[in-house]
Amino acid sequence: MVKITVNNNGSLKVEGEFEVVDAAGKTYGLGGRTAVSLCRCGLSNNKPFCDGSHRDRFEHKAEAFDLPPKKNP
Repeated sequence: MVKITVNNNGSLKVEGEFEVVDAAGKTYGLGGRTAVSLCRCGLSNNKPFCDGSHRDRFEHKAEAFDLPPKKNP
């Protein structure tokens, strides 16, 4: 199972068995990691991974909510 945690004022933490691929479908080498943090703010010098650049420059309080029902075509 994959777990994604939306951190307050920060990254998306991804844990479990997963892979991260670029727009062309090429896989990033994760060096055996089973947890990574993905950048949400766009400020990281290590995108798509978080490097902490968001500190004091990105605000979002993560609170879960339900999406509306999926629309049928």
